[in-house]
Amino acid sequence: MVTNDVAKSWILLNNEIMIKHDDEFSLHKDKEAVRAYFLEYVNKNTVFFYTLKEKIDYLIENNYYINFYEWFTFEEMERVYHFIAAKKFRFPSFMSAFKFFQSYALRDDSGEKFLERYEDRVAAVSLFLARHEGVDRALQYAELLISQEYQPATPTFLNAGKKRSGELVSCFLDEIGDNLNGIGYAVDSAMKLSSIGGGVSFNISKIRGRGEAIKGVEGRAGGVLPIMKILEDTFSYANQLGQRPGAGAVYLNIFHSDIEEFLDCKKINVDEKVRIKSLSIGVIIPDKFMELATKDEPCYLIYPHTVKQEYGQYLDEVDMDQMYDELITNPKIKKKKVNARHLLVKIAQTQKESGYPYIFFKENANRQHALNGIGKVKFSNLCTEIMQVSEVSDINIYGQDDTIRYGISCNLGSLNIATVMDNKRVAQAVKTAMRALTMVSDVTDIAMVPSIQKANRELHSVGLGAMNLHGYLAKNFIMYESEEALDFANVFFMMVNYYSLQASMEIARERKTTFVGFEKSAYADGTYFDKYVSQDYFPTTIKTSELFAGMDIPTKKDWKTLKQQVQEHGVYHAYRIAIAPNQSTSYIMNATASVMPIVDTIEVREYGDSTTYYPMPYLTNENYFYYKSAYDMDQMKVLRLVSVIQRHVDQGISTILHTNSRDNTRDLARYYIYAHKMGLKSLYYTRTRKSTIDECVSCSA
Repeated sequence: MVTNDVAKSWILLNNEIMIKHDDEFSLHKDKEAVRAYFLEYVNKNTVFFYTLKEKIDYLIENNYYINFYEWFTFEEMERVYHFIAAKKFRFPSFMSAFKFFQSYALRDDSGEKFLERYEDRVAAVSLFLARHEGVDRALQYAELLISQEYQPATPTFLNAGKKRSGELVSCFLDEIGDNLNGIGYAVDSAMKLSSIGGGVSFNISKIRGRGEAIKGVEGRAGGVLPIMKILEDTFSYANQLGQRPGAGAVYLNIFHSDIEEFLDCKKINVDEKVRIKSLSIGVIIPDKFMELATKDEPCYLIYPHTVKQEYGQYLDEVDMDQMYDELITNPKIKKKKVNARHLLVKIAQTQKESGYPYIFFKENANRQHALNGIGKVKFSNLCTEIMQVSEVSDINIYGQDDTIRYGISCNLGSLNIATVMDNKRVAQAVKTAMRALTMVSDVTDIAMVPSIQKANRELHSVGLGAMNLHGYLAKNFIMYESEEALDFANVFFMMVNYYSLQASMEIARERKTTFVGFEKSAYADGTYFDKYVSQDYFPTTIKTSELFAGMDIPTKKDWKTLKQQVQEHGVYHAYRIAIAPNQSTSYIMNATASVMPIVDTIEVREYGDSTTYYPMPYLTNENYFYYKSAYDMDQMKVLRLVSVIQRHVDQGISTILHTNSRDNTRDLARYYIYAHKMGLKSLYYTRTRKSTIDECVSCSA
């Protein structure tokens, strides 16, 4: 463990960043802090081995690593280790080094000594991912990782290659049926998935509303809140060995009769019997509700069980554009009248207090959904970026066969925009990353939850994301809110889409198999490609053109060729791209998180009784003002940039709204309406900065 006496030198050096000389921060002190951290702590607490073979054999024989000798000779492993060592990697910031050794580096059983450096973790992950494909593939992964062009999500980076480890995937979603068997299955699934470190999201829109009939007796149903209480307790109880708390989310359709008490559960001053503390909540919003709110028309909340009885359909699966008028005029459908705009403002009030609910725009998610011929996207996950087809399973009483349908699982990883662009390796990085994600999907088998297992086995879904957008823009003296930023995002994410789809086609061609249902998709009939074969996506500004100089940007002709190849060979992955928040892994990569703007130019973090400072990537006293805080940005411009990226992303983007105390609930409602209009599929948290004398870090000088 780190003692205060030992920590003092590197913490003090890191803190000296904030000392100004001639109105400029002492940013060079961060590198000195890294050096001190290694000399005085990491090196002294790392187990020493005389040879590489001694190290590998020790880690395998003592059950730290899986037996890599099953797939590689020592000489092959040595090639990978030597290749990585030759890159002479150095942590670019104190925070990146500190985060790796605190959270990711393998320790001995005492927990006191390190058994891995960053290079060792990269080697283990590379060998694990390439274990069925040989050393050349391992070297490809090693190059991608050690150059920090790609970062696997925490479960993969933390656990790959370890003998005693958790799962490589930690993102799961499922639907809950409106009966005790379905609810029991969900609670059981929640407990099992949470125990392996999974974040789990449930669609509870099918649950009958409070006061609905049970077995024909009116007034008996408890509604969604009791289910939420059970799930909250389940996630609290079933954590990962006490090291990582369980995390869950529930989504409810806004037309559900319980929506108002669903929102009230996050209010600070609500009765403790109603309050939901740790469970995240999200609202599913169909286009019809946005239309009612925009026109200031009344909105009817509908009791879902009466819809199921009358039409044989679940409320959240009804096309509200077509059915809404019939539902509200049918006397057999129980309903209650509210003001649509007031309900939208109520969402904003709840967000101002708690940051919740997440918002999922259902029709936006399905409008460009390539798998509409198979099913619909109905809700999202804990971070609002996973959007895949799902279908509720029929869970019967013991002894009778269940009908297992699609849950959702997704393994994630993120490109580092800055290093990929600087190395001019967009195509190679994307395609190698897709191979890495595919391997994780292939080896993952969550048999304990059959609906999750079925989805992974049949759809092979992955979620390739990106980080360091603001960092790359600031490094190149581009403002986040500028036209150049829009231009860059449009070209870059078009390329990610193209090369990820090309990689998926190539894997399908090699394996002679596609995801189940491919023939019913927009990939198979070719309509997915319409917007790409009709126009080119070249840079339109001088600055962006310079950034892409020397790179091949896919043309209309390239897209047309890819369309033909996909129609001939298929694609392996039902879903390919999802942009997660990736806050934790972005520290290791010395990157700004996800594609969102930064909050603080120099971030302040508290660890125990120490304060550390994390300057944004590539920060200099010259590009300081290009790191404008998200709180000082026009949120409409932020949403516009996200909407440009969303055009090329088949799933979603974790999008955080940053508001100030002066923004009222009507301002937030306007952001929701604008986000919906611009085609965003979801909104994640809303963060509010409280008014202070020193509101803008950039202006504090």
